[in-house]
Formats: sequence, structure tokens, C-alpha cells
Amino acid sequence: MDKNVFDVIIVGGGPGGSTAATLLSKYGRKVLLLEKAKFPRDKTCGDAISGKSVAVLKELGLTDAVEKAPHAIVTGVTFSSPNGTLAEIPFKVQEGYHASGYVCRREVYDNILFQNAKKQPNVTTIEQFQVDELVMDGARVAGVTGTDLVTKEKQEFRASVVVGADGATSVVARKLGLNELMPDHHCTALRMYYKGVKGMTNNIEIHFVPELMPGYFWIFPLENGLANVGSGMLTSDMAKRKINLKEITYKAIKENPMFKDRFADAVEVSPVKGWNLPFGSTHRKNHGDGFVLVGDAASLIDPFSGEGIGNAMTSGSFAAKAINAALKSGDTSEEFFKKNYDEPLWKLIGNELKSSYNMQRLGKKEFLLNYVVKKAATSEQAREMISSTLANPEARNEYQSPLFYLKLLFS
Repeated sequence: MDKNVFDVIIVGGGPGGSTAATLLSKYGRKVLLLEKAKFPRDKTCGDAISGKSVAVLKELGLTDAVEKAPHAIVTGVTFSSPNGTLAEIPFKVQEGYHASGYVCRREVYDNILFQNAKKQPNVTTIEQFQVDELVMDGARVAGVTGTDLVTKEKQEFRASVVVGADGATSVVARKLGLNELMPDHHCTALRMYYKGVKGMTNNIEIHFVPELMPGYFWIFPLENGLANVGSGMLTSDMAKRKINLKEITYKAIKENPMFKDRFADAVEVSPVKGWNLPFGSTHRKNHGDGFVLVGDAASLIDPFSGEGIGNAMTSGSFAAKAINAALKSGDTSEEFFKKNYDEPLWKLIGNELKSSYNMQRLGKKEFLLNYVVKKAATSEQAREMISSTLANPEARNEYQSPLFYLKLLFS
């Protein structure tokens, strides 16, 4: 067989791509995993690893590897409202998910996933390879061409299926015309690492501060006194308000009464970095003849929390199963992937993404945030209600119901 021909080509070695590669190898498929960077590499992110991610880690047999790596375990979330009220909400155990999550730098976490994929017997990995074009056979994606960034050599690879797992700026999605920037469903965010922030706990922190409304500011614990600190806002809101996200984030750190003492002796140990988050608040096309998209390339980021790793790994797992079935049947058509990839995936995550979108929109209403956080701060029953709705995607729809706020009122 031609050494440049594979069953599956996966473009992008992040959580979605590495998950798909590992599982396809276990199914006996010959996989080529292409990655533009060289691992280990940094990836700008909030670094939060949700219970959904942990469920897929178990499927991959990598839970112990992550627990042995530098990380922080998180057991709850601290919210603050625009008027400065704080409330701590413990994470609730979800059936099939882990009771808690992790915060682990992507340089560490992604490398664990990538190296695991790399050692699989049926996986060939090429790092520092830039995909430039798709190879088309009529309307079907049949492979990729690209450039070795070290040798500058041009190469072509062919496969029965190509997986676009190359993130928010996906080359695969762009070449297929599936990467339109939709400002109402797209977030701009920035991140920096600090050491020595006071008052850190095992909670992730999400702060709705006036400076950043209708976005939010976060502080996530990491290992050895490190903290992931950042902010995010809808791209459409930034344009309307003519916001400089970097300026107002530093202003909040230095001047907001909630943070200025906590950061007084803290040291910024990395430069600020920005990135794009394509939200899953609208159902985008993620498949076609000979291809599927996973993770950020498919716009699957949670529109409330901004977390994308869980849905990247989940979609990678679903894609592997669908592709294995497609190769078995000899049918790699758009219709097959719609029925066996898109529909099952969105049956699982669709309600959650819809509910998170509704929560995101409610998060723009300062009076509601003040009300909900105040009730959570003063009522154990309210904390239990909010914990349950955060854990249950179906229950999140209650945030739209006046009855939910009536229950809170009398809790």
C-alpha cells in the first residue's frame, strides 16, 4: 500500500484530534495525525477540564496519567455578581461523569493526549506540518496537501475520511466554507498566568464585574501557587461597546476592590495572550462527503462557561465511532455522517448548548445576576437548586422560567 494513503487523516493533535486518533487505532484503522506545532506546546485556554472530559479520559485510560501530572482538583465554583456579592456552589455528582474536575495547563494536558495517540500501533504522527489545501475527488474530500515546516517539503496524503480537528481557525473548515465568523456566537478572550494570587481555593472563580459586563473575569487555581487569570466577552458586544479587553481586564485587577488586594503581591509570569472561541450556540454543519469536524473546528464551545475541551473530546469519540462504522460499510457520504455522527452528537450535547446559551443571555442582566448570587450566598436551598441546574443540562432551562426565580425568592 502507498505509504501516503491512510484510512483516516486527522488534522490537529489537540484533545479532539488525539481522542479520535487513539480510538480509531483501537478499532484497527490506519491513521495519520498531522499537527502544525511541536509538542509539548502552549494553548491559550482557561485550562479547565470538566467532568465530561474526565469521562472520555476514562475511555482512553488516561485518568491516572492526568492525576500524576501537575494540576489542581476543583470541587466547586465561586460566583460574584456585579454588586460584589460572592456565592460558593459545590459541584454536584453527575451520572456518568466525575464528581470534580481539574485545571491543568494545556501544555501538559494536551501533551498527555497527543503522546498517547502517538504511541498507538496504527497511528502515524507528523508534527510541524501545515495543511495548505484539501484534495478533492469531485465533491468528496479525499486528502490533504501541506508543507513540512522544518524541511519546507510539500507532501500529499490521501484517505477515505479527513477529520478537521484544527481548532477555531480550522484550515479544513475554512477550505470547505464552514468557518464564518458569527459575532453573536463568537467570544474574544485573553489569558495570563499569575503566581501568588491571595485567597485561592479549590473552586474555579467566575466574576461578573461591572468593568467587564456583559462578559466575565475568571481566576482558576493551578499547581504550585499558579493561577490562570483571564476574561472573555462576545465579539458582538465588544464591537458595540468599543471595548479594549486587555485594558479593562488589567484595570479590574488593579482597581476593583474585590481583586486589588488579592493581586497586590502577585507576579504575572506569562505574557497576556488572546484567542477566539466559536460557540456552540448555533448548530453549524460539521460533516460532508469524506469529512467530519470536531471540537472548536465544529464550533462546539459551551456558550456560558467557555469550556471547549469536554465537547472536543466527546465529539472526537463520536467521530471515531462513526468513521469506523463508515469504513466498515464503505459509505463515507454526507448522509451517513449526518445520521451516525451529527445527529447522535447533538442529541447528547444539543440541549446543554441551548441551555448554556440561554444562561449566557440571562448573564447580561445585572439585576438578575445580583439577585441569583445574593440568594445563593444566603440560602443553602438556593445553592442546592443552582448546583443541580449547573449539573443537569435539562434543568438549566429553568433559568428562563419565572417559576425558578419564584422558588429562589422563597428558598
